[in-house]
Amino acid sequence: MNGIKLFQLCCLNSRNDTIIIKSTGMNKKSRKSPKTTSDLDFFLPCLQIGKLLTSTLDLNEILSLIMNKISLIAEADNWSLLLLDEKQQELRFEVVVGIDKKLVQDIRIPLGRGIAGEVAKSGNPIYIDDAEDDPRIFREVDHRTGFITRSIICIPLQTHGQILGVIEMVNLANPGAFIEKKLPLLAILADYAAIAIENSQYTAKIQSLSITDEYTGLYNARYMHQILPELLKHSQKKGKPLSLAFVDIDNFKSVVDTHGHLAGSRVLKEIGQVINRCLTKEDIVTKYGGDEFVIIMPGRDKRQAGKLAETILANIRDINYLNEEKNPVQITASFGLATYPGDANSVKDLLLKADAAMYDIKRSTKNAVGGVNEPDEMNGN
Repeated sequence: MNGIKLFQLCCLNSRNDTIIIKSTGMNKKSRKSPKTTSDLDFFLPCLQIGKLLTSTLDLNEILSLIMNKISLIAEADNWSLLLLDEKQQELRFEVVVGIDKKLVQDIRIPLGRGIAGEVAKSGNPIYIDDAEDDPRIFREVDHRTGFITRSIICIPLQTHGQILGVIEMVNLANPGAFIEKKLPLLAILADYAAIAIENSQYTAKIQSLSITDEYTGLYNARYMHQILPELLKHSQKKGKPLSLAFVDIDNFKSVVDTHGHLAGSRVLKEIGQVINRCLTKEDIVTKYGGDEFVIIMPGRDKRQAGKLAETILANIRDINYLNEEKNPVQITASFGLATYPGDANSVKDLLLKADAAMYDIKRSTKNAVGGVNEPDEMNGN
């Protein structure tokens, strides 16, 4: 274990103002007077970050400040904060100081790989004072940047027993002095970072749930009513068309009556996936309610929107749903189109026009696209 030390910051003992660091091959104590300048240097960053945590949910602002404070307490070649993608079980660089982030922003480090991956997997901090020949070092960053990792200290970001990421400091100028005197502050800053990350993730999750349909995972009607006025306003400002389609699944009640509500929800989810595969990144599909979807198509005139709607309808028809059931289901749908500016100039009128075109199809043939023959003023046809 040449040059490798595992350490744990235990606590700041409030009774005797002694910072205790427990480590393998290291047992050092540093007694400090709370009146010294060094104590002010110790606690002031904590107070500043604590105040920021109560005043903003801007994760980038908080993490940037934390990394800035870390850069002030220790002389090192670079500092990095990596966040854990829980679904993919890999780390990504979120904040980087000392090297160009563009060089490493697409690097992913699997759990258990490299020092950062090992710390994220185990939850135990690691310090290596002779890293040049250590086989566990993840060398991809060095290869891309021309950097040489000689020493590294890495601590986990964790809260409530959950690993959220890690902080790395590479090539400390005086690692022994840092571990003895500044490691407690780094651990406190890491705790603040973990709190900020957790708060941000909870906020993002709540926001996502408020605009997401729980069954299909698509945006819901709440989101549609938020985003559609913005998109229409942008189209009006740029002089570009915007088309909208109401989609209603034909005879969906018979699917539910035959297979049950849970199976019906699965069908709607599969249909949402089919629609999404036909769209570009500019198009938006939302689950409007019941068995209805709304597709927003910025920049598409009536002809283009009609062509896309026909493609989506063909894809919906061509797929068997509930293949795990004894009798898989085939689905058709009725579409109603409306386009700004030819059909309407407001969100309300656009929705009403598309809805009316869809119900015209429902009352006649079903399994078709309505509203495609309406005039398109922007293109004169």
